[in-house]
Amino acid sequence: MNANELRSKYIEFFKSKNHVEISGQSLIPENDPSVLFTTAGMHPLVPYLLGEPHPAGTRLTDYQKCIRTGDIDEVGDPSHLTCFEMLGNWSLGDYFKKESISFSYEFLTSPKWLGLDPRKLSVTVFAGDENAPRDEEAAETWKANGMPEDKIAYLPASDNWWAAGPTGPCGPDTEIFYWVGEGLPPKGSNKGTDSANWMEIWNNVFMQFNRVDEKTLEPLPKKNVDTGMGLERTNCILQGKTSVYLTEVFQPIIKTIETLSGYKYGTDELKDQSVRIIADHSRSASFILGDQKGVTPDRVGAGYVLRRLIRRAVRHGMKLGIDKDFMAEIAAVVVENFKNAYPELEQNKDKIYSELTKEEAKFRTTLKKGEAEFQKMLPNLNKNPKKIISGKVAYNLYETYGYPLELTQELGKENGFTVDVEGFKEAERKHQEASKTAEAGKAKGGIAEQSDVATKYHTATHLLQQALFDVLGDQVAQKGSNINSERMRFDFTFERAMTAEEIQKVQDIVNEKIKEDLPVTMEVMTLDQAKAEGARALFVNKYGEQVKVYTIGRDAKKDWFSKEVCGGPHVQHTAQIGDFKIVKEQSSSAGVRRIKAVISGGLPLDK
Repeated sequence: MNANELRSKYIEFFKSKNHVEISGQSLIPENDPSVLFTTAGMHPLVPYLLGEPHPAGTRLTDYQKCIRTGDIDEVGDPSHLTCFEMLGNWSLGDYFKKESISFSYEFLTSPKWLGLDPRKLSVTVFAGDENAPRDEEAAETWKANGMPEDKIAYLPASDNWWAAGPTGPCGPDTEIFYWVGEGLPPKGSNKGTDSANWMEIWNNVFMQFNRVDEKTLEPLPKKNVDTGMGLERTNCILQGKTSVYLTEVFQPIIKTIETLSGYKYGTDELKDQSVRIIADHSRSASFILGDQKGVTPDRVGAGYVLRRLIRRAVRHGMKLGIDKDFMAEIAAVVVENFKNAYPELEQNKDKIYSELTKEEAKFRTTLKKGEAEFQKMLPNLNKNPKKIISGKVAYNLYETYGYPLELTQELGKENGFTVDVEGFKEAERKHQEASKTAEAGKAKGGIAEQSDVATKYHTATHLLQQALFDVLGDQVAQKGSNINSERMRFDFTFERAMTAEEIQKVQDIVNEKIKEDLPVTMEVMTLDQAKAEGARALFVNKYGEQVKVYTIGRDAKKDWFSKEVCGGPHVQHTAQIGDFKIVKEQSSSAGVRRIKAVISGGLPLDK
């Protein structure tokens, strides 16, 4: 079985259990300024797990591309990835533990589906504490499905408790592990007694409580289930491989790197690390650049992470002796391998290739500038008897010139210096905090607060898109948006720079509609009906049979200004948004313009 077959089987299985597929969501969270990327399969489900009804119903399933860069420095070993796929299924107030566990066990062990050896499975459940009892229901359900007692580990909240935050939905989870040791697991072996030989493949979260305060849990009237299976890990297990990099997910990429570098993977561990970094980072960069919401390399935010991924890959390509631009060539392999599952990669391939080539060329130029700057600094550095390059100096070379720490270390070594690495990391940490590039603020599982300001900014993008259409014509179509607590960014198709008059006119229209205090209403309808009513949408997304359509106007059928297919959340009426100001209009990529805007004031949202 390969990854494509695993992906298809998972969706087929849960469709047979009356789940609706909702795959195809963006890597860029809709309205969550606390994270830069979708970090888990459940991330797009946040509003619905918190109580909002989903247009597709109460049983959902999907496959979802995800990005996590919190442990980027560990990428290079046989298992860590920055880009991965999650297979997920959800119950929104429908079934609970008994059905969820039974579904998981059937899919994993049934010969019709994955056919894994049940003797090589073990699970963990919540052990209980002063706040909540041991999860006997989950344990007994596992036993009823055939899980031996000695393969059930009872672990504390640090391992088997999920929470949306300090308050709000929470509950126990049960994690499923597969034996990766020799032969069959011995009696009594499980995650609690022998963690090294068990690999996690699936996690089922049971949201059954509401945390009122530190000591008070109340049962939720509507209980939810959120599950996630790592595609790459499970695919690796199914093929009996020791590393995800040995599967067809990465092998075509690695073969291309071998051709480019002349190095045979598996020959030298240090060089193998560089190959794995290039393979992972080029895949991640391709997925980010090819996303339907459009992110490009930048100095802050998601663009900063993207730039770091590209430059780190290029640096390791240089270490392997690749002396020409190569990222676009590898990206072409990524697009070919994943275009069926993620058609936006094929649709945006020209952007992927051009941005990678442009950023790679820019990086090679900055490397030359960094080396020149180092040579200028050398006389002063030589005055330091300790022969130490401070972390601040090293980070300045990185931040100002894009010069990587390892290159500064190499140059330093050539000249008899060491580098204060801890000082560098501290300077980097301060920069990340200042520029909001760290993936801070997310709770375990990925649920983050839906802030009022993000809601206002998001609704403003609806007004902006319609105003652009009114001023510039039907050439305008949304290519992506990005929101944080300080500004909104909106990308749209248009072949030239806007004039000052056009910018002012668009701004005036948006503010006019805000001052009119138009109601914002939502209706669930079929996608065909939404199109028939004139609703705009990012139609590269995959939508279910039912979608949510948000209308801004006095009458949702006859007298409206804006109508879009969208997940929300939105303000209740436009006066809540506040004053709208366009601060910049610029090129994003070929045929795509970018507007940055800010809002201020506005009425409080209805609670």
